[in-house]
Amino acid sequence: MSDEVISILKRDRIHNLAIEGKRSDGRAFDEFRSITLKTNVIQKAEGSAYVEFGDTKVIVGIKLQKAEPFSDSPGLGIIMTGMELNPIASPSFEAGPPRENAIEMSRIVDRGIRESKAIDLEKLCIKEGELVWMIFIDISILNDAGNILDASCLAAIAALKTTVIPDDEETGFKSIPMPIQDLPVGVTLVDVGGNIIVDPTLDEELVCQSRVSIIVNENGEISGMQKGGSEPFTFDEIYDMYELAVEKCNYLRETFIRDIALLD
Repeated sequence: MSDEVISILKRDRIHNLAIEGKRSDGRAFDEFRSITLKTNVIQKAEGSAYVEFGDTKVIVGIKLQKAEPFSDSPGLGIIMTGMELNPIASPSFEAGPPRENAIEMSRIVDRGIRESKAIDLEKLCIKEGELVWMIFIDISILNDAGNILDASCLAAIAALKTTVIPDDEETGFKSIPMPIQDLPVGVTLVDVGGNIIVDPTLDEELVCQSRVSIIVNENGEISGMQKGGSEPFTFDEIYDMYELAVEKCNYLRETFIRDIALLD
């Protein structure tokens, strides 16, 4: 039996199970896979976190560098977010410069952090108009078993929460913890057989009609949102997905992020 035939049969099975109210791994439609989060996993990074969503594995490192501020924000630090889809993580990932998919997902993570004002960028100013701290959020996908975006969002905010801005003798800047003032996290929902499913596996992503990723702040506001897939959603469907995302984001935040300390 060819790989193409096996793939078609697998997709039909997932679709038919969804119509029956089931998932191939036995989870409820609104249930996450087992989630693991570890912090301070990269010694040479200023902050780091490792996250597993089932077999999906993501690691994030935070690096800091002094830089000239942007001309339109002379008193604000800078955030730069990048994602690497390692070839070892999936046969579909290729070596070389970041592809469109990696750039798109890194921008969603970046938008969630930036638009929520999760970091007080004014406190990263060393000398207004001349020198600020630049934060590099480096996301590396170690294994893609589906839903790498939500794992990346969770790992990014966890890594930031463990980051310390160092002393700088040249300028007299005194060390401070990363000035975190919000904890945005993301939830991706996909439509399979007319059912909305949380935390899709790779196979569910491949068979879904459409998907929505929603990044939610502590106060329930959306700081990032991205739709994919060919089928539209109604306004009522989007609102229902938003309410489910708020519930699931609160769970992720309170279970995995809230109590992270600098020296975990």
